[in-house]
Amino acid sequence: MFAMCNATDTYDVALAANGVDFVDPFYDGTPADPNINQKLDFSKTFAFKDFKVILDPYQIEFSTVDSQPEERRLIESNDYFQLFQFSAKWDAVPTMLTQNHTTTVKGFMGQTTAFKKEYIKPEVLILGENRSVGEARYIHGTFGKGFWTFYGGHDPEDYRHEVGEEPTDLNLHPTSPGYRLILNNILFPAAKKKKMKT
Repeated sequence: MFAMCNATDTYDVALAANGVDFVDPFYDGTPADPNINQKLDFSKTFAFKDFKVILDPYQIEFSTVDSQPEERRLIESNDYFQLFQFSAKWDAVPTMLTQNHTTTVKGFMGQTTAFKKEYIKPEVLILGENRSVGEARYIHGTFGKGFWTFYGGHDPEDYRHEVGEEPTDLNLHPTSPGYRLILNNILFPAAKKKKMKT
């Protein structure tokens, strides 16, 4: 499974809150449980732990996982993250997911832009991060017999991507490192792992 932007932390919010009403009465006619944050079960989540659900309908956030602009202290000109390098021999999947022509990728915002590292489970593999502000941008893990990858932000070639804007013309960005990471996630499941000689 591959998810970007707010599809990342909202999966984990839904999994952690399974069985607890946290939906506004506007949607289901019943009030949200005011004790939702004491009832979250993080054993059911893919990537995140110890976060709080944000119930305020006037906030664009769903949880405390996302790094807020005022916390990040970054602007478009200095918003970058670094990809980790992995050994193809020992870490085939992370190597494929981070394959790129550069290890430095310019950041971009979204409804969920980046993941505060304090909320990431210890078994999750961080593929890309901005260490200076304590956030991960690109993370990966396993679930049962499958894989998942979460990528913060909405459009790698449109820093803010405001509602109602024209879609990005991908023909103008043939070497986009940000889009390359998306392509890696589409292509890597087709790769076959060679059996090692014993």
